[in-house]
Amino acid sequence: MNKPTAEFLNHLKNARNYSDKTIDSYKRDINKFFEFLYQEDINMEDVDVIVIRNFLSQELASGVSKRSCKRRLSSLRHFYKFMQSKGYVKDNPFILITSPKTDKKLPHVLYKEQIQELFKENRKRTDEFAYRDQAILSTLYFTGIRASELCNITLQDVSLKQRTIRIIGKGNKERIVPFSEECRQDIEKYLKYSRNDLLAKNKEMPNNLFLSKSGEPLSVRTLEHILDGIELKTGTFIDLHPHILRHSFATHLLEKGADLRIIQELLGHASLNATQVYTHVTEEAMAEAYSSAHPRAHKK
Repeated sequence: MNKPTAEFLNHLKNARNYSDKTIDSYKRDINKFFEFLYQEDINMEDVDVIVIRNFLSQELASGVSKRSCKRRLSSLRHFYKFMQSKGYVKDNPFILITSPKTDKKLPHVLYKEQIQELFKENRKRTDEFAYRDQAILSTLYFTGIRASELCNITLQDVSLKQRTIRIIGKGNKERIVPFSEECRQDIEKYLKYSRNDLLAKNKEMPNNLFLSKSGEPLSVRTLEHILDGIELKTGTFIDLHPHILRHSFATHLLEKGADLRIIQELLGHASLNATQVYTHVTEEAMAEAYSSAHPRAHKK
């Protein structure tokens, strides 16, 4: 890793408080571009619009999606702005490049009936992880938090009395999210009947709310594995993953008339633009409902 890249990644971590996952994405995007420059025998200070367009053309020709190219351009634009401020390069040619247009991808959400069926079937389980898994489902759906945020919840973050959870989100930003009475009951059952048994399997006694089968704090990958297991154990195959519950949470709130800015705060979105995608989801649902229910919707 060269000096400018190392300084930039250190800046993202210490000055911008970016997560390790985000920093790793920046690192991969920058390394990919430097590999291209090495192959073409081009110095980083000699990069211009033609070089960037050739890089994008090579990426697209190799099967990289427009969405990924758009992200790489954003990463490199940010990186070159940093290098320009440090005097490593004179100009930032990436500001002259327009990102490739991508098709807007609407988030996939579950119907309320699917959520109800999932919860009903999971409550029938009697295995040793049933209470934990139900508490995980409830927490994800009734708070809309991210997978990484759920994994990082500690016992001290949860107030069962006030029905709130303290969440540390992206950029170390703190927010308080409420949860339902149903969720409170599911967490209480997990704490009473399951968590201590899981905790006994680990000598280090972690303080995280949710634990793996070996008593370790959950990782995002472990959480995904747990959700896969829930599908198998309940026979409810709905492409279950953390983000589908987050998307469903936001969409169902919006359908019930919740203010978009309130949903933005609950989700921990820095920009309202990130939340507005859910308005398109509900518009699509309304169109489908109209098309299927109106008696003359399909008549010429």
